[in-house]
Amino acid sequence: MTAKVNSLTIALTRGRILSETLPLLREAGIEPIGDIAGSRKLRFATSREGVSLLVMRGSDVPVYVENGAADMGVAGKDMLLEYGGEGLYEPLDLGIARCRLMIAAPHPVAATGGRPRVATKFTGIAKRWFAEQGRQVELIKLNGALEIAPAMGLADAIVDIVDTGGTLRANGLEPIETIAEISSRVIVNKASMKIKSQAIRAILDALSAAVARRPA
Repeated sequence: MTAKVNSLTIALTRGRILSETLPLLREAGIEPIGDIAGSRKLRFATSREGVSLLVMRGSDVPVYVENGAADMGVAGKDMLLEYGGEGLYEPLDLGIARCRLMIAAPHPVAATGGRPRVATKFTGIAKRWFAEQGRQVELIKLNGALEIAPAMGLADAIVDIVDTGGTLRANGLEPIETIAEISSRVIVNKASMKIKSQAIRAILDALSAAVARRPA
């Protein structure tokens, strides 16, 4: 029991978020032991005693953290909005992997006689947002190939993450409305924050200092 209380597990999102998180962790005194980017391993010890890292899909990070399988995590705000977990604290915006969650559609926008069909993997966010806007749409769940959905007649518009907008333009789409500004956030399990407060706050303070040192 003592070992468990003295240990700390941080779940990280693979891909771009991982590559931008690792330098901040390094500045905070946490370096993975081993090639975290090139390995097929999912769990890594670190240079900081008692702290280990998990690497996984972004959609899994809030699940691991809320259920206590990880004490802390780093995930995009899009995943947190979609997940909607209440068993999480969100104490720090790392300001990395910035992008926007947007509605995009063909240009010019085609007229539709009924409810517009919107393809997205963010069905929870889209449902809440359109309801708040008083707009009725038919949501189509897709996990990929979103940009081609309007051209193939599957949807009238999409809701997706937009970085430069190049992929949209290459597929005949234009960004129409912004739903949310997205960046990567640190999340913390509520029970862990009580039980391991000192260790967690030390890491949060170190990460916050690392973020403050980054060039604007």
